[in-house]
Parts: sequence; structure tokens; C-alpha cells
Amino acid sequence: MRLVRGILGICFCLAVLQGLINPGARDKGVEPAVAYFREQSRLFALSAAQLQSAVTAIRPNDSLSVIKARNTLIQCRIDYKRIEYFLEYFFTSSAMIYNRAPKYEIEEPYMEYQEPVGLQVIESLLYEKEVAEKKTELLQQADAVQSSAADLGALLYGFKATDRQLLESMRLELIRVITLHISGYDAPFLKSGIAEAAAALEAIQETINPFVNNTAAQGDSVAKYLSGSIAYLHQHPDFDRFNRLNFLSQWALPLQRYFGKLVSDAQLELNTTSGVLNYKAADLFSPDALNLQAFPGGEGHSGAAWVQLGKQLFFEPGLSGNNKVSCATCHNPAKHFTDGLAQSVAFDGHSHVQRNASSLLYAGYQYGQFWDGRAKSLEEQVKTVMNNKEEMNGGETTITSLLTRKPSYKTQLSAFTHDSVTVTEEVAMAVAAYVRSLNPRNARFDQYLQGNTTVMTTQEINGFNLFMGKAQCGTCHFAPLFNGLTPPLYNLSELEVLGTTSSDNLEKPALDSDEGRLKIFPIAFYDKAFKTPTVRNVSATAPYMHNGAFKTLEAVIEFYNKGGAVGMGLPLPNQTLSAQPLNLSKEEVKDIVSFLHTLEDKIPN
Repeated sequence: MRLVRGILGICFCLAVLQGLINPGARDKGVEPAVAYFREQSRLFALSAAQLQSAVTAIRPNDSLSVIKARNTLIQCRIDYKRIEYFLEYFFTSSAMIYNRAPKYEIEEPYMEYQEPVGLQVIESLLYEKEVAEKKTELLQQADAVQSSAADLGALLYGFKATDRQLLESMRLELIRVITLHISGYDAPFLKSGIAEAAAALEAIQETINPFVNNTAAQGDSVAKYLSGSIAYLHQHPDFDRFNRLNFLSQWALPLQRYFGKLVSDAQLELNTTSGVLNYKAADLFSPDALNLQAFPGGEGHSGAAWVQLGKQLFFEPGLSGNNKVSCATCHNPAKHFTDGLAQSVAFDGHSHVQRNASSLLYAGYQYGQFWDGRAKSLEEQVKTVMNNKEEMNGGETTITSLLTRKPSYKTQLSAFTHDSVTVTEEVAMAVAAYVRSLNPRNARFDQYLQGNTTVMTTQEINGFNLFMGKAQCGTCHFAPLFNGLTPPLYNLSELEVLGTTSSDNLEKPALDSDEGRLKIFPIAFYDKAFKTPTVRNVSATAPYMHNGAFKTLEAVIEFYNKGGAVGMGLPLPNQTLSAQPLNLSKEEVKDIVSFLHTLEDKIPN
């Protein structure tokens, strides 16, 4: 008996030692997940080879060969979705070759120079007018995908992971399903997003089995909503008709809530998103789903007293060189923090600044401020405006004079800051703190997702489904804030080249002359690039676009409906907006506008 106990003791010590050397040794989900990834990678490699063959078979004036290639691409994409959660999380760099955007993406705070490559590029080429003329490019892309897919198994050499990592990889994939897959972000022409979402969730279903058992308090609920989500996707495969709001409210968001509870109960939480995602939030549409503190400057002053001081200074005309202009002059709360003008009136009182005054609501949730993203924080933006001769024409001397006349400001500021900070920086920090507080999230759409399903009409619901589907609005204005923050990590803000016209007369379109971000970085694909703003509150913030040239939401949607500048026949080779017409009917346009009205917040006093 002592010998048996001794052997057992040695085995136990070895097991503990193995766990210390390899933290994933005792993690129950990793081994089956690796086995699943290995098998699905093999199937994806076969699909990639079939895609390569289908592309090779494309012939001039042979539409059937193109259709076959497109269908083969759909299957290849579906097979990719079965490994996406694992590949994107554990092998991010390797994943880039498969599913990158078909054009150079303009993303901040990082600048991208890598050549577009992968399945999205193939899709774009397969929908060119003369596909056969693009065969050389198609073969290059198909060869790159096939050769890389064939070597996916090699990534597992020496691979180690933990259950915490595995569960986080699945949490992020749920966000991709909710925001990207059902919106058709990856495959706007194929419209295979619903089938891809089902494949992604089926992969999670296979991998989560070790965690969904009788001992897991939330296991039954996760299993219920996961199988229900998959069934719903299979039962409603039509991309254009898919009821996204019903899918989200009835299946996907409850799944996300119970998934989060399962991870929390198992004490397996891990957050590698630099704190941007708040996993303690109920779901992605909860007001606290994104951590404001994770954005530039957000880690600074945010207390109630600091915000209140910032609010006072926001309305203070003494910050301007003529004691007449305040921040609220161009960002009026009564107009949802805009001024209702195409371009704001300049400091001289009669000329105008170059661009439209964007709403400040939700401005804190961005990685770049101003239309061209040139300011990296709200503090930098406030300082720029106060010093700009065309805007407030203030600066250090003006602010010092104000603090002398109104010493209460100086007293309050000194309580929060230190001597090494200039008065301009002090004021900027206070105003920025106030602007960061402008996140009401009380619109009817928010109320609907919080359970009050009576606040949206059938027309408005259809408008949301179009916004996130056929109209492709959700592929640039990402949920939940409907701005350029890119899921699932929300660590980038997209800028887009739309080809905005100089007026909303689309019968005689002409390109707007504003060069956008090109003025900041003289790189070709930055020409006419502008930040993607939130569409929350757009029903109250006309006119629209960076130049304020569009008077109505209907005109804006029609611009997109026509495919932007290139879709209307204007030359703009770096346009990132698809030039393909959306083919939205007048009723569909009305429905989208109706939905946008549900994003209008009530502004507190």
C-alpha cells in the first residue's frame, strides 16, 4: 500500500510539475480545440485547392466558369470561418493572408502599408465587369491562399495555450458574428455572411463542449442559445431578408450574456484587448461594453467635479480672442452638439471654416479627432481649436487673462493639475473630460435592445435590417456605436475614401476638392480620406458629410446607393467605398431613414 501511495505521490508531483512547465497541460478545452483546428484546417486547405482550380478554369465569355468560381469561393469562405476564431486569436499574423480587406485600409492609430491579399480580394476581382481580364491577379491570390492553407498544420508545432485564451478567442468570434458576419463585411458581393456566421458558431459549438456540462451553471443556457442561433441562421439564409434585430435580441445577445457568465463562474476570464472591451458588461450593446478609459486621454481626469468644470469652460466665451466664441457656438447642445451649418462661421464673423462641425456625442470613443483624424486625443483637439485663428483665436495669453478675471476657474484647475502643465493644457483637459461624458445611450434603439420592444415600428426594424444588411451601412459604421471603431477588438478607427461630391446634386456630380488626410500624410491612398463618424443622432445633425453639402439623409443614402464618386462615373482610383450600386428602392431608403431616427438621444440639461 505504501508503494502504491508512493507511486501515486510521484505521479501527482510530476503532474503538478508538468502544469507549471506547461500552463495549458491541465486545461480541458485546448486539446480537443487543437484537434478540431487541425481537421478543419485540412478541409479548408482542400477548399482552397478547389478554389485555385476553379479560378484556373475561368475562360473569356464563359459566365458559368465565373459563377462556379464564386460558388467555390463561398464554400472556401465557410470553411475558413470554422477556423477563424482560433487562427485570428492565436496566429494573428498568419491569418492576415486569408481575409484582408480588398483595398488599402486607412486605420488609426496604426498606418497600414501591406498589400491587400486573400479571399476578399478574390471576391472583389470575381465581380469585376471583365473577370477573365483579371485572371492573372486572381491566380496570384488563389495561389497565395492555397499554398498558405496547405501549411496551416505547421503552426501547431510546439503550440501551447490555456482555457482562458481559448474562451476569449470564442468571445471575440461572437463579436465578429454580431457585427461583421451578419452585415456582410467580409463578403459584400457574395452575400454569404449568414452562412458564414452559422459556420463560425458551429465551430464554437464544437469547441465549447468541455465547458458546457452539468457542472457549469450557465452551460444549459449557453448550449440553448448557441444551438438556437445556429438553427435561426440556417432557417433564414437569405442575406437581404435576414431579420438581424430579431436574431440579435432573441438569440445572439442572450448567447453573449450567458457565455460571459459561464466564463466568469468558471473563473477563466482573460482580457487581452488593452482594456477596450469590458467583459463584465452584459453584452455588446450595453452602455459599458466599451471602456472609455481605454481611448486616448480617457485614462485622465473624469470625476464629476472635473466634468462640471469642463462644462462651464465649454460655454465660456472668454476662451476666445474676442470674448464672443465658445465651444458651444459650433457645438450647441440644443442641436445635438452641432451648429446646423454646412461649415461653421469663422472667428471673423462672416467667413466660414473649411469643414462641417461634427457632433461631439460619443467623440471620446475614437482614436483620432477632426474629420482628418489629425488630433490624437480630445485634449489635443481642444487645444488646436482654442489656438486656431479661424476658430477661437485664443491661446495661453487669452486663457491667462480669463483666469485673472475669473479666479474661481484658476482655483478649481489648480486642485486637479500641477505646475508643469500650462493653463491651455489645464483647460483642454477639463473641456475634454466634459466631452467624454457626452454618451447618453438613451435612444429608442437602445431601449429596444434593453427589452422594450414596443419602441420601434416595423418600418424602423426593417430599416435596421437594411442598414446592417443590403445597404452595407454597418460595414463602415460598426455596431454598437455605429462609427468607424473596428470590431472585434475596437483598437482601430477606420477612415474611408467615399468620393464625396461638392453638392447633393447627384444628377450633375462633381468631386469635392478637399484632400482630407492627404494634407497630414502625403500618401496616395490617403487622398480624400475622412474619418467615419457615428450615425447616432444623425436625424438631428443635418447637414451631412465633411463639407456639409448634403441637406437630407435621403440624399446621403442616395449617394451610397449610386456607389459614391466612382459609381457615378467620377475618377477616384483609391475610393474605398464599393462603386457597385446598392439597388435600394425608395421604400427601403425611407425605412433606413426611419431607423436612423431611432438612434436619436435625448440630451440632458
